[in-house]
Amino acid sequence: MSAQIELGLDTFGDVMADADGGALSHAESIRNIVEQAVLADELGVDFIGIGEHHRSDFAVSAPEVVLAGIATRTSRIKLGSAVTVLSSDDPVRVFERFSTVDALSNGRAEVIIGRGSFTESFPLFGFDMGDYQQLFEEKIELFSELIKNDAVTWSGTMRSSLAEQHVYPKLESGTLKTWVGVGGSPESVVRAAHYGLPLMLAIIGGDPLRFAPYADLYKRALAQFEREELPIGAHSPGHVAASDEQAAEELFPHFKANRDNIGRERGWPPMTRAEYEQEIAQGALFVGSPETVAHKIVRTVRGLGLSRFDLKYANGTMPHAQLMSSIGLYGREVVPRVRELLAAEA
Repeated sequence: MSAQIELGLDTFGDVMADADGGALSHAESIRNIVEQAVLADELGVDFIGIGEHHRSDFAVSAPEVVLAGIATRTSRIKLGSAVTVLSSDDPVRVFERFSTVDALSNGRAEVIIGRGSFTESFPLFGFDMGDYQQLFEEKIELFSELIKNDAVTWSGTMRSSLAEQHVYPKLESGTLKTWVGVGGSPESVVRAAHYGLPLMLAIIGGDPLRFAPYADLYKRALAQFEREELPIGAHSPGHVAASDEQAAEELFPHFKANRDNIGRERGWPPMTRAEYEQEIAQGALFVGSPETVAHKIVRTVRGLGLSRFDLKYANGTMPHAQLMSSIGLYGREVVPRVRELLAAEA
């Protein structure tokens, strides 16, 4: 942890609302995401991540394609997924697509792999949910070999074996930074350490510092596997506006609608305003003025020993203009303020 902390943004590709509150098309939402990433690049944000979903309320099912478009319109920002559902994809094709983005972006591609909190991709691509655990175990093992950028020999039960197989295009820099997204499973934390991959904590509820035991477990596991120290990142939802009150009011209807829609599918009760405000005050919602959000990020970075923090800036059907405003404040005011506060502490 230092003043050189990487500060990024990510989106799950939520379908946005138009000026009248109606839903934009998936196509227009995707084009808006590209414009949002271009602005983040211009403002010096370190990373933009795009999620993968296969349902009507999210526009992006192929994040690598969107990232490829962003790559041709940006010059410095790192480009990655948030996350790639490796269990229901083929590791070879994932590698090929991200190595292509890496080529287009002159080495700026990253990937965050995970099992995903949504399962629509499993039946869509013909996978049995009964194989959920084994699919990820085998595919992360294969992917960890592919990113070595050399001939791969591998065998498993979920796909065909490989014998001294080269995969193209080769990574020009020789490496593809690969994070493992973790939602709170100790086994997933240890797995990331086992393969020597950086850890990305998905913090979507409760005090972010409750994840400190996972950060400690990861460091202990790295030492046990005799691996070097690796980065720890965290991702949390939020929104930045001119004042705390404005930020909370702008986000609430969109966040609640999104949360309640998912909650109906998973048996959760509707979100109350009190619960929302509690998450802002003491939980995982990074919502408020630039100063408020900056201080909350610093607390999280310090408490978890982070090398990267990503703000999930899109949460539900918030209009493009409000998202652009939030990105603008994040890049112009939050990012430099976080660096200033960390530098002063150092």
